[in-house]
Amino acid sequence: MTFPPGVEASPGGLLTYLLKWAWEKCVCSLASSKKDCVFLGRSDPPRISCTAPTLGSMAMNRDLQEFLRSRRGRVQPADVGVPASGQRRVPGLRREEVAMLAGVSPDYYARLEQGRHFQPSDQVLDAIARALRLTEVERQHLHNLVRSTITAREPDQVQVPPLDAGMRLVLDSLQTPAIVVDLRGDVQAMNRLGRALFPGLEPVPSPSASHPRWLFLDPASRELLVEWEMVARLSVGVLRQAAGRYPRDKQLHALVGELSVASSEFRTWWAEHDVDTRCRGPKRFHHPIVGDIVTWVEALQIGEGQSWLYAYAVEPGSPSADALDLLGTWAATDAGETTQRVTDRDESSSATSVTSAVRAVADTRR
Repeated sequence: MTFPPGVEASPGGLLTYLLKWAWEKCVCSLASSKKDCVFLGRSDPPRISCTAPTLGSMAMNRDLQEFLRSRRGRVQPADVGVPASGQRRVPGLRREEVAMLAGVSPDYYARLEQGRHFQPSDQVLDAIARALRLTEVERQHLHNLVRSTITAREPDQVQVPPLDAGMRLVLDSLQTPAIVVDLRGDVQAMNRLGRALFPGLEPVPSPSASHPRWLFLDPASRELLVEWEMVARLSVGVLRQAAGRYPRDKQLHALVGELSVASSEFRTWWAEHDVDTRCRGPKRFHHPIVGDIVTWVEALQIGEGQSWLYAYAVEPGSPSADALDLLGTWAATDAGETTQRVTDRDESSSATSVTSAVRAVADTRR
């Protein structure tokens, strides 16, 4: 083997030469407008490339660091069989304890938690997820955070495909309230009962189409949703999960920034780094027209997971079913009244009287 002039004739000498050459040739800098540089140089050294971290990847590094720290802090040593030796400055596991449980070196885990640029395997990430007792949603979020720092740049805005005619037909044919919400929380569509159940929400392109904005900025949402805090926390977790999956979506970042400034509750819960997916299960409403309604919510993923269909069912024969029937009557009458006003304003008194009658019946149920 022939070594370059001035290089010690040993593997260590060659390695030192290559590292020195790469260092001298690497001129990537955060201050440089050039984001990628490739070193072709002389023909003898190998081709080396480096990519300067972008602001987006730096932000994702912080998210990765804070997420792992928050998950580490909630696991008590006794819960995972680690002796609680010595006084701990912070709650939860130490870095070296997570590394031991995951079967990696302390330095390796420290570099991962610090968000340095390297590519751990899926097996290592899954081992860390088990060590931290992550849920399935949190495990996927960890993968998303790590991959977002090393994969090629994504579009600055995720394109949500519009609903096709078939899905709109399904939505309108449902006999229960139903809405379609996208990854940013924008309501893409609602059936008639869905509009009636959520006063104040409207589908796009209405400025009132954002479910997170409605939750945190419209006081009426707190009166409508009996477990408002639970629903609001779930909404933050859903947005956090979407931000990990689509880290460079400008509209999503703008929404998070707006709500962080406008709502102290959102700001506090966002900093906790909890993640969640679409909420299912019971949900209670105190509706301004028909009073209390207890529903069961189910969510159906649409397409590639960028939109979800939420349907709200009630127990047959229950007081909630009666209230929903009454709401359906009011919604149909109110829609008819609106149409009547548009087509013939002078003949709208009949629809108005029916709406008033429904309101009167609702008042007697309260």
